[in-house]
Amino acid sequence: MKYRTSLKSGDRLSILGYGCMRFTRKGSSIDQDKADKELLLAVEKGVNYFDTAYIYPGSEVCLGNFLEKYGCRDKINIATKLPQYYIKKAADPERYFAEELQRLKTDHVDFYLMHMLNDAATWDRLKGLGICEWIEEKKASGQIRNIGFSFHGGTQRFKELIDAYDWDFAQVQFNYMDENSQAGIEGIRYAHSKGIPIIIMEPLRGGRLVNALPEKALREFEAGGKGWSPAEWGLRWIWNHEEVTVILSGMNDTAQVEENTRIADEAEAGALSQEELAVYDRVLAAINASVKVGCTGCGYCQPCPKGVDIPGCFAAYNHSYTDSYFTGMREYFMCTTLRKVRTNASLCVKCGKCEQHCPQSLKIREELVNVRRRFENPVYKIAAGGVKFVMKY
Repeated sequence: MKYRTSLKSGDRLSILGYGCMRFTRKGSSIDQDKADKELLLAVEKGVNYFDTAYIYPGSEVCLGNFLEKYGCRDKINIATKLPQYYIKKAADPERYFAEELQRLKTDHVDFYLMHMLNDAATWDRLKGLGICEWIEEKKASGQIRNIGFSFHGGTQRFKELIDAYDWDFAQVQFNYMDENSQAGIEGIRYAHSKGIPIIIMEPLRGGRLVNALPEKALREFEAGGKGWSPAEWGLRWIWNHEEVTVILSGMNDTAQVEENTRIADEAEAGALSQEELAVYDRVLAAINASVKVGCTGCGYCQPCPKGVDIPGCFAAYNHSYTDSYFTGMREYFMCTTLRKVRTNASLCVKCGKCEQHCPQSLKIREELVNVRRRFENPVYKIAAGGVKFVMKY
């Protein structure tokens, strides 16, 4: 196992982290015995970063049971998340945090995240409820060692959040399909320039970069001549970036643990050759054959006078065709709607300012209408109405 040192805290973190959201379930509960075997193997292989969250059903309890049974709390870093979208009053963070400590059977959390903190306006709301004072109290007592946030959204809003507080780390989605969407490589490099470690989620897009690749993409990987699986190609691409500290993988069988820890033992930043990097270009071309809008995520169209996250809208729209409709809808909802200040396509007033700056000369106004038609259906409007009600309080 290779390790990278956190630029902020000096923690030596395994470059492979264990994502605890996808434990195998037996009926309505997690299969604890199976999870124990997978977790124990990961610890034995050198994994020392384990990521869970309050809202992952049974996950914190499962991890806590494992740590108590095998007595390895001092060998690992626990990362879990405050459901900030549930916080309505000043006492709420303490209530949720105390419950998490009980579930995890521990007296402290090593890496604590504001879960799905997607814009600075939401952070301002939490600050108004005293979150900064609460964090400082917990850090002073040692109950929280590092504070960060997980993020779904565009580059500019990510950079705004990075500048909004003295964060110890941040967690973002990143993979060879999302190099220029979500926070993107620009956002990751911006955080890195400020000494903020980056944790990567969705390195294989929930398995879609393994199980849902078009045949032509699979042939391109095979023609690369390395004998690597699509998963290995995907992970090595991310570890090739020196700005990445940890990649989270939601491993739910021992074979995945064996494969991923082997790759983590071999991967190096900057190790991929130009010939190998060219393979990814050909794979992306095969995937993007079904892309609807040729947006590169450059951001020259931003900021929109009405606040539309144009690159984010187009990324979700494209993913609804290259991955699945559900994937695109989920991304659209998380990146434009699940936030204090919305950035969805229907805010467009067709002023045309964006099109004056687009290097690809895209018909942005027309395409945003297509985005709205694809996603903002009656089901979306009902869900969005519920989010709006919750965000008010």
